[in-house]
Amino acid sequence: MEQAKILEAKLNKFQLDPENQKIFSALKKIREGEKRNFSQTIELIINFKELDVKKEEGKIDEFFILPAGRGKPAKICALIGPEMKDIAAKLFDTSVQHVDFDKLDKRQVRKLAKRHDFFIAQANVMPDVAKFFGRFLSPVGKMPNPKLGQVVPPKANVEPLVKNLRQSVKLVIKKAPVIQTFVGKDTMKDEDLAKNISAVVSHIVAKMPKKEHNIRSVLVKTSMGAPVKI
Repeated sequence: MEQAKILEAKLNKFQLDPENQKIFSALKKIREGEKRNFSQTIELIINFKELDVKKEEGKIDEFFILPAGRGKPAKICALIGPEMKDIAAKLFDTSVQHVDFDKLDKRQVRKLAKRHDFFIAQANVMPDVAKFFGRFLSPVGKMPNPKLGQVVPPKANVEPLVKNLRQSVKLVIKKAPVIQTFVGKDTMKDEDLAKNISAVVSHIVAKMPKKEHNIRSVLVKTSMGAPVKI
């Protein structure tokens, strides 16, 4: 009976409940670090073991909607043709018309990449999106991906997509067995951050081939601070 309890405890180690005091203890520690005169993001780091990132089962590339939000909505840029001009002006933070693609210099494109969290492209101008923006967006993981729903038809209803992306983060495992993403801002309540942390960890654990056994460690940190293990 005792061995069964120990085994159960090990299996549940990384099924973090939002009420878990370890989460709140870690959040308290990172908030005790050096104070900054600007708002910082709260970042989550998940390290994996026994995970072959060369196999499809060891890779992740998707968006995840944070249940308590990002603390500050994501900024989204649309790369579009004339068909989406009117709707883009209402929904997106920035939009770039197809006729203007070749008018932007390297500095301007890099600035767009830095200022925006996500990019959406109109499908029929995607070849020129790749041509003019690809070498700047791809290295930072912001190139519109059709598999993730970021490449849309000219007449698509993009409002639900935009609404979801506003409160989403990107989860990626590609070359190394680690995920690092942010789960909110330091201006958020610990209860909301704990809810986001728990949701992300549970989501990732469910996708792992060996579930909890693939998780080596879970850490949390501020953008400028040292990581603390949960």
